[in-house]
Amino acid sequence: MLAGLVERVTFHNPENGFCVLRAKARGHRDLVTVVGHAASIAAGEWITASGEWANDRVHGQQFKARFLRTSAPSTIDGIEKYLASGMIRGVGPVYAKKLVQVFGDKVFDVIEVQPDRLREVDGIGPVRASRITAAWAEQKIVREIMVFLHSHGVGTAVSVR
Repeated sequence: MLAGLVERVTFHNPENGFCVLRAKARGHRDLVTVVGHAASIAAGEWITASGEWANDRVHGQQFKARFLRTSAPSTIDGIEKYLASGMIRGVGPVYAKKLVQVFGDKVFDVIEVQPDRLREVDGIGPVRASRITAAWAEQKIVREIMVFLHSHGVGTAVSVR
């Protein structure tokens, strides 16, 4: 079992979900490489993975995840990284910083429950606000489907398909 914060998504294939991640894992001083499958993944997300350690001849030691669960970040730094990663259409590094400055760690609640408040952020108009809420809803649905399939013993690679 491995748990940690995704620092960087080195590779992600949207077709089959294969991904290579660099994560700050609990109990490890340096970043670790995690290889697995995820429908969508972004820097700043928290992952829990089950699988085994393997030593790849070319890439060195890496954690090969059979199950890879992601959850939205909870720290301010993680939230900003996640929003800036491009996972939410309409938000890049500039708007990620603005959103976190205005709403802090409540930004996801605002997007989900009070989307009209997004307009309080300088530069976010009705079009960008609706794009952000639609993209957030889409990510949430994907996450819920993955959790459901995992709870029924379906591996991440099959779930992505």
